[in-house]
Amino acid sequence: MKRILYTALIASLAACSNEGVKEQNNDGGAVPAEQPAAGQSLVQDDQSQKDIVKVAVGSKDHTTLVAALKAAEYVDVLSNAGPFTVFAPTNAAFDKLPAGTVDGLLKPEAKKDLRNVLEYHVTLSALKPENLKDGQTLGMVNGDNVSVSVKDEKIRINGANVLASVPASNGMIYVIDAVLLPPAKK
Repeated sequence: MKRILYTALIASLAACSNEGVKEQNNDGGAVPAEQPAAGQSLVQDDQSQKDIVKVAVGSKDHTTLVAALKAAEYVDVLSNAGPFTVFAPTNAAFDKLPAGTVDGLLKPEAKKDLRNVLEYHVTLSALKPENLKDGQTLGMVNGDNVSVSVKDEKIRINGANVLASVPASNGMIYVIDAVLLPPAKK
């Protein structure tokens, strides 16, 4: 069942990418699209609760994460209905990575690696803090798992401290103090 969910999410992630989008002209022939179609992220709504991306965009502590989402072309994906739980590293968390790591991941030729890292921060459900239990394992969108530890009501994900939890219209955001790095593929 997990594999089906992962496959469905990966398919939806790919479908949301506008690279190489073609439109049909009146003769039925394909023509390149001049502008990418507007996705869910461009919907203007100042009345409803903000989605995960709008919350991140509004946070001065998550500008690096927002830049990464844009570079990976995942803004529209995480603006969709979800539900998602996103473990959102702060700018300071990205600063802890070795020099040049973030810049390298933001390059177009590193998009696959960047997507893998970002997908390792997302699970397909809206997990409230009371749903996270000590010793729990969560399946992440990239197919790998993270471990949850809870001690004295403090939550950690793979050793990263959860600094805050923020509900969004399409899931939950957990602000964390470290970037979760996926395990090396065998």
